[in-house]
Amino acid sequence: MPKPYRRTNPLALAVLGLLRERDMHPYEMASTLRERHQEGSVKLTYGSLYTVVDSLRAHGFLEAGAATREGNRPERTVYRLTDTGRAELHDWLRDLIAVPVKEYPRFEAGVALIGLLPPDEAIALCERRAATLDDQVTALDTVKADLAAMGLPQLAWIELDHRQAMLRAERDWTRWFADSARAGTLGGHEFWHDLHRGDATGDLRDTPAAPAARTHEEDQR
Repeated sequence: MPKPYRRTNPLALAVLGLLRERDMHPYEMASTLRERHQEGSVKLTYGSLYTVVDSLRAHGFLEAGAATREGNRPERTVYRLTDTGRAELHDWLRDLIAVPVKEYPRFEAGVALIGLLPPDEAIALCERRAATLDDQVTALDTVKADLAAMGLPQLAWIELDHRQAMLRAERDWTRWFADSARAGTLGGHEFWHDLHRGDATGDLRDTPAAPAARTHEEDQR
């Protein structure tokens, strides 16, 4: 009897979703995910894909069908979604969509300690990041246009819209931070400069915010 299934790997969800459409063998699953640019949402390697397929099969979420062969290529086992797998897919999706979960992005961890860098360096790094994010936003415009030209409706690649919105939000915040730090309107900027001139000691959290300091949200209003 297998242990209860742990919903920790988004690739497993993607596999269940693909098999909800039609029966497939793992090679076709990987090709379809790449064609749809979903490798940006799930970490995809052939090794991890076969591991996921084996785990889903062990839990009764999919079952093996007939093996197929094309030319001299090895046989490929076609898998189909079971009723249990369909129920798992829908329940997992409901949970993912409805329930926010705390995540731990690396950028946020860096931002928490950005005051340890000299102001000029931090500003330059943020500007470099914002430029890279801008390139990524533009690249997604091209990908979305290509998918639309293929006749795919927006719903088929809606995760790209979400990813692009998140990239825009991060880019805009990063630019705001760099601009505010340069203009001296960022709360705590005087302590920050003093700290790196060697004129300040103590904890930045003990320093009251300047009355003129504004948050990114306030600047967007």
